[in-house]
Amino acid sequence: MNRLRYFAPERLEELLEKFPRARVAVVGDFFLDKYFEVDPGLEERSLETGKPAHQVVRVRHSPGAAGTVVCNLVALDAGQVIPVGFVGDDGEGYELRQDLERLGCPLEYLPVTEELRTPTYLKPRDITDPTLAGEHSRYDLKNRRGIPAELEAKIISFVDKLVASGINAVIVADQVEESFHGVITPRLREVLSDLARKYPATVFWADSRRYIRQFRHVIIKPNYREAFGLDQPPDFSAGMAREWAEKVDQMRQQAGAPVVVTCGEKGMLVTDPERTWIPAVRLSGPVDPTGAGDSATAGAVLALASGASLPEAALVGTLVASITVEQLGTTGTASRRELLPRLEVWRSQQQMD
Repeated sequence: MNRLRYFAPERLEELLEKFPRARVAVVGDFFLDKYFEVDPGLEERSLETGKPAHQVVRVRHSPGAAGTVVCNLVALDAGQVIPVGFVGDDGEGYELRQDLERLGCPLEYLPVTEELRTPTYLKPRDITDPTLAGEHSRYDLKNRRGIPAELEAKIISFVDKLVASGINAVIVADQVEESFHGVITPRLREVLSDLARKYPATVFWADSRRYIRQFRHVIIKPNYREAFGLDQPPDFSAGMAREWAEKVDQMRQQAGAPVVVTCGEKGMLVTDPERTWIPAVRLSGPVDPTGAGDSATAGAVLALASGASLPEAALVGTLVASITVEQLGTTGTASRRELLPRLEVWRSQQQMD
């Protein structure tokens, strides 16, 4: 197995210059991330129940799930980012559309429906503790029934239209674990497979919490747990290289397309043009991994759309994620100007190794 050890700054500059030319559609489950910032010093006691009444002193929100990918693409100066999915006819949907509009995204492919609600992650957190320990238990608002057939057909027509228009990349963000409850239905997966074969010049990239093995003919990005099918798979190491290679090769053959396996703080493993290990940037301070995979996806896909090889694209995604995880208590983003200095950190670590 090869290991990527060298990447010239000039090559990264060449790729970054092309980011503003890329048109990218993000198809999937758009959640609202809604943060309730709680001041523990103001806590009261309910007279009726005796339970603590946590006092919220600030509310903020941002696009989550597929929206996190959108935020990262915009921060990286993608030329046009097009959300494809739906929102409910509710307050969360209003806030989510506002957030996306502020990012400069067109909303014509994100219809409002009265039949479903806007999926939302409610995230209370302690304002005095920016680390993960400051997060309270999360409350999730999700749809408990399937997507209507009419809405599914509309989303499929949107994807067809955008791909036929010559869009550079399609990112699939399959967040909902319950079958048929999210945007990425079995039928839409079939359509994406057909389109990927019909339009080989377009980058198709899929990330899925539960159904990654059901995608065909599109680049898939499982994490190492999904690749091994285990909650606690073996760490990547020299002694495990053969077993890792066999698992990834099986996924590559099944998918009929390249595979990118993310391995957290260790790095990534890609299959094409040959198996290559991309070491991560080593970080010394506290990190928050929330949204790291989505930020890596944004960087990697923009690099692919700009002409990068898969190992090069994976490194760009690794650099982006290394920046976003250092932003505590939020789902972070990285800008283009931050990537060259971060590449120098990575290069110096490879020289030491």
